[in-house]
Amino acid sequence: MAAPTKSRMDVNDRRALVLTAATRAFARGGYAGTSTDAVAKEAEVSQPYVVRMFGTKSELFRLVFQRSIDGIMEAFDAVLTAGHSTDDIWAALGAAYTELVADRDLLLVLMHGFTAGAAPEIGAQGRAGMSAIYAQIVDGTGCAPEDARQFIAHGMLLNCLLAMQAPEFAEKDSPLGELSDCAFGPGLERLKPPS
Repeated sequence: MAAPTKSRMDVNDRRALVLTAATRAFARGGYAGTSTDAVAKEAEVSQPYVVRMFGTKSELFRLVFQRSIDGIMEAFDAVLTAGHSTDDIWAALGAAYTELVADRDLLLVLMHGFTAGAAPEIGAQGRAGMSAIYAQIVDGTGCAPEDARQFIAHGMLLNCLLAMQAPEFAEKDSPLGELSDCAFGPGLERLKPPS
């Protein structure tokens, strides 16, 4: 009886696997602190394979960063096309965003992307991504620029609180707990890890 043969992974599936591994690696180490070798180890493939598939570390990071930006835009598009009333749209957008950033890897890649703005190609991508999200909110809601700015500023506060793991460490009677309760509202309980 012949030994079972291993099925080869399709190139698109392998690409998706490496991108997912890259997301985990870049979330942990950031752009500057993550090598293509670290991505390869995370994906359980060779480093030359990663380079052959994606080119430079910068190109790979930019793909991962764009996936985070695209995820936000897709979630917001779903809310904006769902026919919410003017009164409900902000809560629905906020809930969609809170759901997204509960994925810590997505959150950290997003934050690393914005803080790697000194790298010209990453900085340009971060600025373009923020501009696109802003335009999507203004166009989709018909709001004033100040309302879009306030929504984005609140989202960045959520990012910072989540990046520092505020929901996990906030005591109900502490200033951090109060800030977390105020910032996340009812979504805070969903962001705490199970006990």
